[in-house]
Amino acid sequence: MAWDLSVDLINATVQLEQPLGDGTRTVGTGFLVNAPTPDGAPRVVLVTAGHVFDRMPIATARIGYRVQQQDGGWRYDPRPLTIREGDGKPDWTRHPDRDIAVIAIVAPPEFARAAIPLAWLAQDDTFTRYGLGPGDEMMALGFPRGLSANQAGFPILRSGRVASYPLAPSANFPTFLLDFSVFPGNSGGPVFMAQGARRRPGASETQEVQFIAGMLTQQVELSGERLEIGIVTHARYIREAIAMLDGVKPPAARRTEPPPMGSKAASAEEAAEP
Repeated sequence: MAWDLSVDLINATVQLEQPLGDGTRTVGTGFLVNAPTPDGAPRVVLVTAGHVFDRMPIATARIGYRVQQQDGGWRYDPRPLTIREGDGKPDWTRHPDRDIAVIAIVAPPEFARAAIPLAWLAQDDTFTRYGLGPGDEMMALGFPRGLSANQAGFPILRSGRVASYPLAPSANFPTFLLDFSVFPGNSGGPVFMAQGARRRPGASETQEVQFIAGMLTQQVELSGERLEIGIVTHARYIREAIAMLDGVKPPAARRTEPPPMGSKAASAEEAAEP
């Protein structure tokens, strides 16, 4: 059976939430990456959008783990996750130029095993190598409005088409547009491509194309109207944020690209508590 990135990434994607004490909660999406330390020690890193943690004022959030039971069923099992010190200092590391946050965590063994390898994140030349461009379909995982696919807390899988050009180099075009409806709660969700037999433009042979293209960070609005377009930050910057955990500074931004047309963060501050 062919490898299915969709299932592997579903298992690595979790809901992040923090009750605000007024019957609402801040909700976002995150996913786990297996990123060993430079000396080879195992390490699980939680990746999400920086503004998801920014909007959580309390020191402890909840991470939505899932537990498989002996009968084969699943149970939602959220656990506390410390994201701030007592003085309010963040425990996470944020990319200096992009809306990406990473934090090393101690995950339950089954979730540590589910963390996706760092190598699955797209390299800077991935889009060019596969000949990807406008109209190509990608998928996204998340928890729109704090909604999950079922009571076990699995993320909802949706799809959209690349809606901007060009896609590379990421140093010049650090984000790209995806044509699909974005809702609060989607922020921090992985955007990926999983095709078992794609024909490269101008070629006769097919190729397997499976990689994580980036992270959903914003939605596009114009005059208060949602345009049903998501803004995806390239995976290159996720790699750079993870490297910062080991003291590696990302290269200086070549230029700062303003967010497209009234872009707005796609995390939920108003999702009702269940």
